[in-house]
Amino acid sequence: MQMTAKQQAGAASRNMVDWQAIDWPKVRRNVRRLQARIVKATQEGRWNKVKALQHLLTHSFSGKALAVKRVTENQGKRTAGVDGETWNTSRKKATAIGSLRQRGYRPQPLRRTYIPKRNGKLRPLGIPTMADRAMQALYTLALDPIAETLGDPNSFGFRTGRSTADAIGMCFHLFSRQGSPQWILEGDLQACFDRISHDWLLANIPLEKTILRQWLKAGYMEQHILHPTETGTPQGGIISPVLANLTLDGLQSALQAAFASSRQGQRTQVNLVRYADDFIITARSKEMLENEVRPLVEGFMRERGLALSPEKTSITHIEDGFDFLGQNVRKYDGKLLIKPAKKNVQTFLAKVQEILKTNQQTPTGKLIGSMSSLV
Repeated sequence: MQMTAKQQAGAASRNMVDWQAIDWPKVRRNVRRLQARIVKATQEGRWNKVKALQHLLTHSFSGKALAVKRVTENQGKRTAGVDGETWNTSRKKATAIGSLRQRGYRPQPLRRTYIPKRNGKLRPLGIPTMADRAMQALYTLALDPIAETLGDPNSFGFRTGRSTADAIGMCFHLFSRQGSPQWILEGDLQACFDRISHDWLLANIPLEKTILRQWLKAGYMEQHILHPTETGTPQGGIISPVLANLTLDGLQSALQAAFASSRQGQRTQVNLVRYADDFIITARSKEMLENEVRPLVEGFMRERGLALSPEKTSITHIEDGFDFLGQNVRKYDGKLLIKPAKKNVQTFLAKVQEILKTNQQTPTGKLIGSMSSLV
């Protein structure tokens, strides 16, 4: 059945639609228009209006179609949840649009899997079902405009149009000048995604509380055993990065409020650069970071159920340098140099050696192609 323009812009039709006939530019325009209205209402502090616009977006055909498109075209499109389902045909995708209904919705437990970390340990991932992924993607469309509007200026992770390169660029801006801050607090949170307080999220995240609570309490399946989830947001959930950003946003303004640009005639030089749950904070002295900045950060995190890692959180002088987002930032005789961190170089060289070792008979052209995938 061909969609009408009214169906594309308004509420989802329960009739089967033709996936191939969907006007995707128009769908994106409809979603962007509603998101722009959410941004404006957020800036004006009209939270009832925000809630109404979120409801309109999450119940619209365009929002649901775009959510299904996202989860069926990303890298995890072939990865099933606990139900073993994937949406790999146009008919399944079209059916999925009509199935995204809030009334009676109950998310299924996550499928627990593990991926190796750089330090040799394993990172747990929670894989939702396709239906739950699509529902999360739908509500992310409604939550993202608020996160972007309220986000810390120096927050660069999981944000549209921002990257690790922007975060490193901010580091260059902070440290390249004469008279730049000399001391750095390297912040590391203990299992950030796993420990965020559910109570804090439910009290502070501007999202449908019933839906959010069900996602947070869905639990996960491991070796056919259901495990409850009392804290945290699952790594692997589409909405989790936005929830984590909203949880950590506000730290920059808290630092600015506590440490004005001038204190008794001296600049405090307190600045934050954050990428997801990795962050650095600068200051003019080690004592300020130890006695004033770190206690403030610990209190901020404690409210959210989080804590700094005592082993990995450290205070460093710029002339000793620090690693951040795979780069080493350091001053040599007053000159700032930013270069790949030593451990990242070693990891890269190990991968090159492995490719060379296992492809000794491979033609040069193909070998170069294999190497290019590492960059």
